[in-house]
Amino acid sequence: MKYNLGITGHTGVLGSEFIKYNSSRKFIKFRGDITKKKDINEWLRKKNINCLFHFAAVVPTNIVKSDFDYANKVNFIGTKYLVDECLKFKKIKWFFFASTSHVYGFSRKKIKETKKTRPISKYGQTKLRAENYIVRSFRRKKLPYCIGRIFSFTHKKQSGDFVIPSIMKRIKKKIYTFENVNHYRDFISTKDICTAINILYNNKSYGIYNIGSGKKILISDIIKIITRKNNKKAVLKNNAKKTCLVANINKMKKLKWKPKKNIKEIINDFK
Repeated sequence: MKYNLGITGHTGVLGSEFIKYNSSRKFIKFRGDITKKKDINEWLRKKNINCLFHFAAVVPTNIVKSDFDYANKVNFIGTKYLVDECLKFKKIKWFFFASTSHVYGFSRKKIKETKKTRPISKYGQTKLRAENYIVRSFRRKKLPYCIGRIFSFTHKKQSGDFVIPSIMKRIKKKIYTFENVNHYRDFISTKDICTAINILYNNKSYGIYNIGSGKKILISDIIKIITRKNNKKAVLKNNAKKTCLVANINKMKKLKWKPKKNIKEIINDFK
């Protein structure tokens, strides 16, 4: 079967990187408003899309928190409209949704896909609502869906609200004192994310998959790496309870995938 690939969120960080990584593939880009059912209907009706990658979202947690109604409209309602229209046209053979590790609660152990969800942020709440709607809707119609719960990553296009860009921003301003950095996170490169999604697509994988490095890194250690590279010395104040959010990636490994870049390489790529 010939697959015509549709993509939402093609101007965002992950959407644009995914297209760039798959330069040999042709994508049919959604250029409308994801919160308008009419735009989605027109796109799907005019284009013969049968595989869809859904990246469109409001991501920065501070923006989601400050304007939750709008973020929920994009992240949940927009996804709902997209799913409804996909099922209406009955053309979709595989649907991928870019979700987030924020749907989980913190855990000292590596988190499996089967772990009970407990969103750590408003952003995670919107994504979990979207996930649940996808699962209910596609299961009812017995159609394949795939959800990638993506852990932490960084990119030059991210705003200064994300972890590594925020550290870089402070160093540029000659601010070397950091508080509340006593937390473990799982960082993965955008290239490794793209290879994971490609493998899921090539296998037409079904269900939920963690996409992470499977390795924990302290935020304070990231700060040390960055400040050393800039010949600076950071003052770290760990004045908060330690938290941990790290992926168990055994399910992805069974598909013969594993991440290649470590945190130092990720930081170098950012710079």
